[in-house]
Amino acid sequence: KCKADIPSLRCIIKGEQETIKSWFDGIIDPDAQVPNLGNLVTLNLKVKNIINDKGRLDLIPSHLRLINVDLDLAYMLSGVPPGRMERQRTRVYGQLRNHLRDYAIDTGYDLVLIDCPPNFNIVTKNAIVASDSILIPAKPDYLFTLGIDYLVRSLGELVEKFNQGSPDIPVRPEILGVVFTMIQIYRGGPISAQRLYMQEDDIPAPVFSSVIRENKTIFADAPQTLILVVLRGYSQSTYSGIVSEIEELANEFCEKSGIQS
Repeated sequence: KCKADIPSLRCIIKGEQETIKSWFDGIIDPDAQVPNLGNLVTLNLKVKNIINDKGRLDLIPSHLRLINVDLDLAYMLSGVPPGRMERQRTRVYGQLRNHLRDYAIDTGYDLVLIDCPPNFNIVTKNAIVASDSILIPAKPDYLFTLGIDYLVRSLGELVEKFNQGSPDIPVRPEILGVVFTMIQIYRGGPISAQRLYMQEDDIPAPVFSSVIRENKTIFADAPQTLILVVLRGYSQSTYSGIVSEIEELANEFCEKSGIQS
């Protein structure tokens, strides 16, 4: 039910079928029809009004039960004879790539962003196979930097195995770089404990010069208001400074990926 005091992505009654989970459900169930990705797109009217005629921003929402989808996809890979494993792996990992490519071309998007959970599950592998570039957000501490090394190695193994089963349409996602987030600022720069883990020589991937500082207030408020931080007006200098950092990151991202900003 759409409540007037809570901004809705679209002021209609939305069923569970209008999330990315329903698309994966269609992949998993052999008797189900895979929905067109365009039918899952949600329009944020407030964002649309702010952007006006400057562009278009569409969203396909996620779902809390996406973890169950990952288990079902893993089941599709179990019990497969070795001779069919490569073909089945291509089918399980490559569906999003095929559907997203066709939809993005038909719609004319300049850029498609896929947000992934911080793990290397099968849903994330679908996103990697479907991508041209990989952006790795990371908190500069010991465990997160270890995770970057693991991700880079695992990504290489995934691409190699996928291409073995699909030699005619190889995937070559490029690691665009690591962007450090949740930065704690002291005297105009990251605190020394974080700078220790931001040394580019110790990271097996390019490092963005742009960083995003930590601010629980401004980022925690965005999911409730459903308006992007960069689209809101802030009078306080700390908040406007964060918006500037996000804009710098967007410009650096566009430059590295060859997209006109």
